[in-house]
Amino acid sequence: WGRGTATFQILGDTCTRACRYCYVNSGKPEHAPDPLEPLRLAHAAAQMELHHVVVTSVDRDDLTDKGAAHYAATIRALKSKLPHASVEVLTPDFLGHEEEALQIVLGARPEVFNHNIETVRRLHRRMRGAKASYDKALWLLRRAKEVADYPVLTKSGIIVGLGETNDEVVETMRDLRAHPVDVVTIGQYLQPSQKHA
Repeated sequence: WGRGTATFQILGDTCTRACRYCYVNSGKPEHAPDPLEPLRLAHAAAQMELHHVVVTSVDRDDLTDKGAAHYAATIRALKSKLPHASVEVLTPDFLGHEEEALQIVLGARPEVFNHNIETVRRLHRRMRGAKASYDKALWLLRRAKEVADYPVLTKSGIIVGLGETNDEVVETMRDLRAHPVDVVTIGQYLQPSQKHA
């Protein structure tokens, strides 16, 4: 915050997934994305005089493009209002629409494309659910580098404390490097409730 960075969540507050570690409300979103949200977000970021803006979202499996066009509109609005700020997107996996979504999002030219792997291979399905895929996450990160016609920085993150071993963390980092991810973050979540991992 002191260096002019802030993170914004777009596409509402209801996620169509239910990851075991996450406290975000899950279910079927009641509303379509707000078409004015990209402009309002860019206006807020400009008022805050941000230097780096991170844009993330809930999963929106209910949308045809899984929210890709909304991400692109947000990136374009930010670049218009804050031309000197860098933009980082932390995206969902765009399940079933991956290639087209990458074209749309990277067409707006964010400086950083981030997609979190979240956990090690052994725990991935249990923590993320049947829709998510460890290998698809790696593919998405690799493909982002191939799709971008500019030098985009790729980034991913892993949560530790879910029951993984040290060797599994190292294996995940090696997998990310092989795909070829530029930045890896390692963090921890506080257990939101007794029902969560």
